[in-house]
Amino acid sequence: MNVWWLLIVVFICSWGMTLFLRRYALAVNLMDVPNKRSSHSIPTPRGGGVAIVASFLLILPVIASLGLLSFSLLYAFLGAGLLVAIIGFADDHVHIAAKWRLFGHFIAAGWVLFWLNGFPPIDMFGVIFDMGWFGDILALVYLVWMLNLYNFMDGIDGLASAEAISVCLGMCLVYWLCGGAELIWPPLILAAAVAGFLWWNFPPARIFMGDAGSGFLGIVLGVIVLHAMRSNPDFFWSWLILLGIFIVDATWTLVRRLLGGEKVFQAHRSHGYQKVAARWGHLKVTCAVVILNVAVLLPISILVAMGRLDGALVVVVTYIVLACVAYLTRAGIR
Repeated sequence: MNVWWLLIVVFICSWGMTLFLRRYALAVNLMDVPNKRSSHSIPTPRGGGVAIVASFLLILPVIASLGLLSFSLLYAFLGAGLLVAIIGFADDHVHIAAKWRLFGHFIAAGWVLFWLNGFPPIDMFGVIFDMGWFGDILALVYLVWMLNLYNFMDGIDGLASAEAISVCLGMCLVYWLCGGAELIWPPLILAAAVAGFLWWNFPPARIFMGDAGSGFLGIVLGVIVLHAMRSNPDFFWSWLILLGIFIVDATWTLVRRLLGGEKVFQAHRSHGYQKVAARWGHLKVTCAVVILNVAVLLPISILVAMGRLDGALVVVVTYIVLACVAYLTRAGIR
């Protein structure tokens, strides 16, 4: 069987389901109505991210049966992905209190760590550290933060989708160049699923992802990163570098808002990308993020995975630079 055809199947399924979900949202009035904290100006259907969830998860058992995906990773994706998507889907329809959402998110993260046997050893400044139970706690927080930051960063047309596609395809290139070709299938399938949705979400968006899709993308990317570490600890740093724009903008904004005494789970538009989009427009910001990922962060990620640069040091330097950009855009300040 030519498994590459599966990517086309995933794309078509995602495309068709997004079209169906758009019509469903219009029929039941599941609309994102603009308010003073919105970055869009017209009511737009939401909940299209369910197409990403379905098209990605439904193909995984096929990939696992072909020996291209371990069953432990399959169970990690299915359990955590479904739980996070269900929580997000419910929150899209009927608001769920933040504490209960977080509780569900931690359950999902714990499920992932159970099937992946905890946090793998990490290479920091040339030394391998096995942090044991402390590493598991860090991994738990990391997974919950990944799914929430992705939700925070899904605020303008096409951005979250374009980020997922460019990062996943970039890491597939890193895997291929650095002896990790057996790891390419989860990010490839995810990129195909998101691409089908992006057809409808590209600026100007005809449907939004919603919490079901954004939270799902965050947890799935988090799982892929942790799994890749077991093959090559340097892949962890490569992933963090490629995801740097999202991680730094979301984290910087959260910290600034906390220090300012604001309600961090209240909707807002003070992220750096939102402030730039108010001046440049959604399309330019989305394209700029993709260009930075491909032209700047990807080459650095490749050098780290090849062992030419120290991963931990490069992440620190990269994040300092991105934090300066966040500061200049006044991210986190109303």
